[in-house]
Amino acid sequence: MSDELAALIAGAVGDRAAAWDLAGEIPRDLLRELGAQGLLCAEIPAVHGGRELTSARNGELTAATGALCSSLRSVMTSQGMAAWTIKRFGTREQCEEYLPRLTGGELAAVAFSEPQAGSDLSALSTRIRADGDSVVVDGHKVWSTAAAYADHLVVFGRFGDGAAAVLVPATAPGVRVEKIADPLGCRAAGHADLHLEGVRLPASHVLSGASRPLGLLTTIALSYGRMSVAWGCVGILRACLKAAANHARSREQFGTPLARHQLVARHLAELLVAEQTATRICEHASRCWDDGSPEVTSAAVLAKHVAATHAARGAASAVQVLASAGSRDGHVVARAYRDAKLMEIIEGSNEISQLMLAERALERAS
Repeated sequence: MSDELAALIAGAVGDRAAAWDLAGEIPRDLLRELGAQGLLCAEIPAVHGGRELTSARNGELTAATGALCSSLRSVMTSQGMAAWTIKRFGTREQCEEYLPRLTGGELAAVAFSEPQAGSDLSALSTRIRADGDSVVVDGHKVWSTAAAYADHLVVFGRFGDGAAAVLVPATAPGVRVEKIADPLGCRAAGHADLHLEGVRLPASHVLSGASRPLGLLTTIALSYGRMSVAWGCVGILRACLKAAANHARSREQFGTPLARHQLVARHLAELLVAEQTATRICEHASRCWDDGSPEVTSAAVLAKHVAATHAARGAASAVQVLASAGSRDGHVVARAYRDAKLMEIIEGSNEISQLMLAERALERAS
C-alpha cells in the first residue's frame, strides 16, 4: 500500500517542489486534499479515517515524500505528531472528535519550543491554568512547523504540578500566528511563532484532562517526530544520490564522464553508504516501534541522529558533485543542502542526541 500512497504524493507534488520552495508556501488546498486522503498522518487507525500503516510502511512513505519535497514532509511530520499525541494521550471522546478531522482535511501543528526552551524543554514557561470549567493558556512558542497552515495547535505547557498538551484552535481569541520569513530550510513548511495571550478554552481541550510529567509527555511525542525526521532524511539522501549519479554519468570533463574520476566516484560511494546506513537504522527503529519494544525511544534518537548527520554530509557531497549545476536556488540538491542542515537541529540537536545516546551507552554498560 505504501507504494500506491507514494504514487499519490508524487502525483500531487509533480515538478512544483522548487516553486514552493522559492515562494515559501505550499497551496493550502493541496495540503487539505492530501490530509483528506489520510496521507499526512497515515499511521492513524482506519476507524478514525486513517490508513493504519505500520511505522515501517509509513516510514517508506515519509522517505518518498522527503525525496520530493522536505517542506511537504515537514508538514506530514507535524500532522503525524499532532495525531499521535492525541491518540496517545487523548480520551476516547477526544480521539473520536479530533482524529477524523485530521484524516479529513483539517491541518494541525505541534508547539514545543519557546524563546528560552529549545533543547531544554524543562524550561517551558507556557501556562495552562484551570479556571472553573475552562482553561486559560498564556505563552510564546517559536518555530512551530506547519503552524502557518494549521487549524489546530497542540500546545505543550505547564499544567498544575506537571504538564499537559492542550488543543488550541488557531482562530481562537488571543492566538496570533506569526509566520517566519525566509527560513534557511524547508522554506514552504509553514514555520511560525505563536503568541498565546489569555486564550480561554473549554477544559475538555486538555488532552486526557490531566497533568502528566513533562518528560514523559514530551519524550513520547518527540519520539514520533524523530522517527519521521529520520525517514525524511533517508528521502533527502535518495534524492541526492539520484541527482549526483545522473549528473556524474552524463557530465564529461577531460574527455571522461565525471563518474569515472576517482575522487568523484568516492562521493557517489559515500552517498550510497550513507543512504543504506540511514535506511537500515530507520528500519530498525520502525521495527522497535511496531513491536512495542522498550528500546523504541533510544532507537528513535539514534535513527534521527544518524540519518540527519548523513543527510547533511550527503547533501554537501551532492552539491560538490553537481557544482554550478546544483548551486541554483530551488534545485533539488540546493534545497537538500539547506533542508538537511535543519534536520541536525530539530527534534533534538546533534549535541542533545549525542548526550542522550551517551546516557544509553552507560545504561547498557551497567
